[in-house]
Order: sequence, then C-alpha cells, then structure tokens
Amino acid sequence: MRMKLNKPSQLLLVALASILVAGFMTACATLTVDFVFVASSKAAGTNNYGELDIFEVNSESGHMRQIPASPVPSQGRLPVAEAVSSDAASLFVANQDDNNIVQFVIGSDGKLYPYNTVNTPGVFPLGLASSAANLFVVDTYQPLPTCSTAAPCSGSVGVFPLTAATGSTPVAIGSPAVNGSISSNYWPLTVAGRPNDVIAPTAIAVLASGTDVYVTAYDTSVSPTVGYIFGFSVGSGGVLTALAGSPFAAGIRPSALASDKSGTYLYATDYAGNDVLAYTIASGVLTPLAGSPFKAGTNPSAIVVDQKYSFAYVANATDSNITAYSMSSGKLTSLGTYATGLEPVALGIDPSTSHFLYSVNYLGNTVSGFELSATDGTLLDTQNSPFPSNDLPTAVAAIPHAGTGAGVP
Repeated sequence: MRMKLNKPSQLLLVALASILVAGFMTACATLTVDFVFVASSKAAGTNNYGELDIFEVNSESGHMRQIPASPVPSQGRLPVAEAVSSDAASLFVANQDDNNIVQFVIGSDGKLYPYNTVNTPGVFPLGLASSAANLFVVDTYQPLPTCSTAAPCSGSVGVFPLTAATGSTPVAIGSPAVNGSISSNYWPLTVAGRPNDVIAPTAIAVLASGTDVYVTAYDTSVSPTVGYIFGFSVGSGGVLTALAGSPFAAGIRPSALASDKSGTYLYATDYAGNDVLAYTIASGVLTPLAGSPFKAGTNPSAIVVDQKYSFAYVANATDSNITAYSMSSGKLTSLGTYATGLEPVALGIDPSTSHFLYSVNYLGNTVSGFELSATDGTLLDTQNSPFPSNDLPTAVAAIPHAGTGAGVP
C-alpha cells in the first residue's frame, strides 16, 4: 500500500530535500582540500593529445575523485612535466613531442581552461619549475641544426619571465630570457674540458626564494655514466649565471631534485646508484652533506620534500614503493617503505595541509594516495587508493582549494 500525501506535506518534503541536497553539496565543497592534476602521456582523441586528469581530494579521508569535467586534453603530444604558478591560478604543462608549454587557467572548481602556448627554447622539454618571477624549462637537446635523436647533443635550460596576475588577467608568460654569451635564448649544459660529450638532463628545480635553479644531468659519452648538478643564479629578467663550482658531482645518473623550504638543503636521487645525494646550499653553491649519500630503493625516480614538516619521500620505480625519511640538519633517516602502484615516477604533497602524499604510477595507470603523519612521517593508504588515471601517467601537480583544509590533523 502506498501512503498518500497532501499538498502541504509534499511541499514540506521538497523543502527538506532541497536543504539536504544543499547541505550535501556544501559539505562536499568544504571537504575538498586540494585539486590534483595528473598528466597522462598516452595519446588520446583526434589530435593525439595527452590527457590531464583532475582530482578533488577529500580532506577527511584523502579519497581522490575525478571532477565531472575530467579529463581534459593536454593540448599537445606526450605531456611529461607540470608546474603551478605561485598564485596557484595557472598550471603549466610541457608537451614533449610538440616542444611547447601550455598554460591553463585553473577555475575555482578545479576546471582547466587553455590560455596560452609558447614554444620551448630547445628540443623535447622534459622538466618544468616555477617561481613567482620565472618559469624554467629544461630541454633534452639544444636547438642546433646538427642535433637529432639520431645524432643527439647536450641539453639546455630556458627561462620565461612571468608577469604577476592583475584583476581577472592571469599570470603572463614573457619572451624567453636571452643568454648574452651566445646571443640566444637558452643556456647549454656542457662540462669544461669535455665539449663534445653529450650531457643528458633529467630534472629541474628552483629554490623557494627563486634565486637559484638546478638541473640534474649525466654524461652519456662515458661508461659508466657520470652525474652532475648544474647550478645557476637567477638574475633580472630571468638571466642565468653559472654558480661557482658548477656543475657539481652527482653520482652516476641523477634523476630528480628537491629542496627544503628554507633553501638550505638540496637532494638528488641517483637512479643508477640507488641512493639519495644530499647537499648544503650556501650562496647557491652546493657542498656534499656529511653522511651522504643515503640509501634508497631500486632505481629511485622522484623525490619530494615536505615544506611544512621535516620529512622527505622517494619513489623507487623498480620496487614500486616509496621510502619515507625523517630530516635532521639535512641528514636523512629511513622510516620504512610503502607500496605504490606499478613503477612510480612522480610524487606530490598536498599543498594545503601537507597531510596527503600522491604517487603517479606509470605502468600501473594509477595514482596512489597516502595519509601522512605529521608526527612521525609514516604513511597510510587513503580510502580506496590507488585511483585510476589515464594511461601512462608521467607528472603530478596540486593546488590548495581556497578556504579549506583547516582543522585537518
């Protein structure tokens, strides 16, 4: 038997339902602590573009859910790197096969809107880093007519000055800075005394202050390979000047870079050495830290340093896990390992509260989510982790959801 309702009762139920729906939607909005952007390199769609998955992260459970507008095309082929503007309002994506960087404006709901595209100074970009004043890109090859995949040459660094957002106008990408010594808009990566060696870059990072930028690379012309960190001070208009002592020795085949918030320490994973190299930074110059290198897993491919708590995390590609470390005066002490999906290649930490860690798993086609303990740095799988992404994900970036995250333990 079905109960009949009179009109006033029906109106009351409709009103209650509306309140419940509104309350649910408000709760969902306020529980979103971050938006996470994951680049997937496998071509999709009529233009063979890569994909950008957009996740919203629940501040209580860490559950990652793709927003309704996700995924969106990366506006280029083979997206391999991402960076976020200092105002967290723009996402920069490097598409390797198109030699370009696409700027997306980020909506308040996490949606991405293509806004600007610039060509990289060199050939085949592989890494991005940004500060308030500049966007840095490292390219696999210099833009020389003699360079090709069949005849490789050394990589290079380019810098795009950024103009701060004004009103409704987003951050603007300026013309690339000019290297006066070669009258061109890139800085080649070369080693003194070995001008013909092919130096292969692998990653780029800029200090939080924006004053110094570093590039990991290795010499492919010798066996075994020899690793380096190239260091540059950043001047007016993004002009780079090599730091004294650069390039600095960096193991066998360094693969990733990260620094602490104060710019006191720099860390580089050594993919071939299976360890983490640590350096102190003084006026940009690197000095190996006592006790370095520190043991990692097999083929460490990514590193992230918590900017709020004294912890660091390294993705070990072949082991499909993460090694967690505590940090004390720059020294790393292992806290244990935590399983990820297959072949983790990129890491990110929740920028709103430093409470969640994300691992992009290249062969697993997933993103692993972890809850980070602020007291001891250990990790717990977040609810329903890992989360599916598009195929062959390569990079991750995140922004805080404005006004949320307060009160997360």
